[in-house]
Amino acid sequence: MATTPDKLLLRLEWKVVRRLDGRLQGAHRTAHRGAGIDFTGLRAYGEGDDARHIDWNVTARLDEPHLRVFTEDRELTVWLVLDRSASMLAGRPGRGKHDVLAELALVLARLFGRGGNRVGALLFDTGVSRVVPPGTSRRHALRIGAELARASGTPGGRTTDLAEMLDAAGRLARRRALVVVLSDFIGDGDWERALRRLARRHEVVALRIVDAADDVLPEAGLIVVEDAETGEQLVVDSADPLLRVRFREAVDERDARLAAGMRRAGVPVHRVDTDRDLAEALVEVVARTRDRSP
Repeated sequence: MATTPDKLLLRLEWKVVRRLDGRLQGAHRTAHRGAGIDFTGLRAYGEGDDARHIDWNVTARLDEPHLRVFTEDRELTVWLVLDRSASMLAGRPGRGKHDVLAELALVLARLFGRGGNRVGALLFDTGVSRVVPPGTSRRHALRIGAELARASGTPGGRTTDLAEMLDAAGRLARRRALVVVLSDFIGDGDWERALRRLARRHEVVALRIVDAADDVLPEAGLIVVEDAETGEQLVVDSADPLLRVRFREAVDERDARLAAGMRRAGVPVHRVDTDRDLAEALVEVVARTRDRSP
């Protein structure tokens, strides 16, 4: 029987959230935290104040320079972009990429929500998206978990359009936000251009979920290889040295292309392996994010 979102979150709160609580607050490097500023009042102008904030109507009425005073809105809106395409089903039962994605989504929603930030989610599955509007409570994190359990990826007839997924996130996040993309980044489309568009308006972080099956061809003789995205099957000799070399070269080229595209877009990408302890992986993400901070 599949673990319910409530039981899964209870386990994650005990094993992961308690170890990470407080570490993610302030870990993102954006200089634009919050949705805006709120007007709180007026005060007399003083030496060294910014003249751009003078309220000229009040100044004229009182015949003395007065400034408009603002306080920054410190609430952060976080959007989780969750790849639910067929390739995310890869991995061993109970610890596949979609399982790790669900755990990451619940942990991040709970951690950011506990800090008073609003967390929303976009679940994307080969052109079909489902949206959970931003919220803060534990019940809200469970709602994201329930949507993940209901919207599991299914084998489709076409490859995931990563550009479409990123553009959907851009249309959804209208105000400046922290956008966390959780995906294996297996797909097509001009995703780099879409990522640059998204990163121009928002702070974007990529969590790339990887399973050993993505990187290693098992040496097991004749095997059936299936494209998880399209369902296309091919019988290959996994012990063929030339095939293994070509497979390794293709993996290296894919990784290099992904890293270069992320670097050009100015987006940090963090690898999360399915066999990795989740708390350790997230601590490493936080440490690397702080290392990037100016």
